[in-house]
Amino acid sequence: MNLEYLQSFYVTVKYNSISKAAYHLHLTQPGLSMQLKNLEKELGSNLLIRSNKGVKLTEEGKVVFNYADTLLSIKVNIERDLKNLQQDVPRLLIGSCKSIGEYALPCTIFVFKKLHKELDINMEVNNSSEVIKKLCDHSINIGIIQGNPEEDSLDIEYITSDELILVGNSSENIDHITIEELKKLPLILREESSNARYLVKNAFQEKGVLLEDLNVIYSLNSPEAIKSSILAGKGVAFLPKIIVKNELKKGLLKQITVDEIKIEFNYYLCYRKNYVLTKYERMFADFITSNKRAFC
Repeated sequence: MNLEYLQSFYVTVKYNSISKAAYHLHLTQPGLSMQLKNLEKELGSNLLIRSNKGVKLTEEGKVVFNYADTLLSIKVNIERDLKNLQQDVPRLLIGSCKSIGEYALPCTIFVFKKLHKELDINMEVNNSSEVIKKLCDHSINIGIIQGNPEEDSLDIEYITSDELILVGNSSENIDHITIEELKKLPLILREESSNARYLVKNAFQEKGVLLEDLNVIYSLNSPEAIKSSILAGKGVAFLPKIIVKNELKKGLLKQITVDEIKIEFNYYLCYRKNYVLTKYERMFADFITSNKRAFC
């Protein structure tokens, strides 16, 4: 069986789109379609039902998809172990969401590196949904995300809890507001695909308020850019407490309490269910889920 074709099939199902999968795999759409047809021909079964709405697995496709997940994980493990044998320096690749990856994790990685000087550590920072995609398509093997993923192919381990709080410039003459008063303030949100925006949206929907009811002036895909906007007096935003604690302590930003709104969540380490963590991945997982993790 051609494992390249099998991976193309797997990624297509994950993205539910030939065009999105082709973009991710760096293939043309006709090239990807040909690979899928060749796999179906090789197996003698129709695996996908194609339509304008995306792709849907046939019964045969469901069987192949379940095995594909296992086979591709085995392939990754083989390549990893062979590569480790050929290299003198062991490597650790971590995918992380922005809120913890840009602020808390650098100190954790620094301390972990001091304990394991032989290790080459790399971290990729994206929003949580992108980290989950990279895990599912085997681009990374361990990830750190905000919130519990709605993805039953992943195992998770609790790291720590946090809260999205409304913060404004220290010059703001308010400490406590109602939801109605918040509607009048210029609000900055994270991008559409971020978990932070999803949490804010859900919290307000539970109170019968839509994001469209709020005075959203713009969205940014960087917590640091949002902080800069607030410091410049452009608006207010819901940000994780873990990333604004220093500014709150220094009096550069201030927390504004909103009536009836409390947005709590957890950070998790996650990895594919059938993936066997390497020695160093397991050591890092144990380290970051312990009280030794040394967040900045």
